[in-house]
Amino acid sequence: MPNITVELLKGRTIDQRRAFAAAVAESAVEILGARSQDVRMVFTEITADTVANGGVLASEDQSRAGVVAALDS
Repeated sequence: MPNITVELLKGRTIDQRRAFAAAVAESAVEILGARSQDVRMVFTEITADTVANGGVLASEDQSRAGVVAALDS
């Protein structure tokens, strides 16, 4: 039984999480031979001030400002 943990910046919609879960479960079935009902996913929402990329908080990284702003709205 695959147990998959997904960390996402807060702001993704339920429809986005649903579509992602379906696509990942389908891949687990195809690649791992798992039964669809045995693929378990846990979504953890993180905020831009609790994750850093390259040593810079996502909330302070100007190159990610557009992504972060889009998820905040």
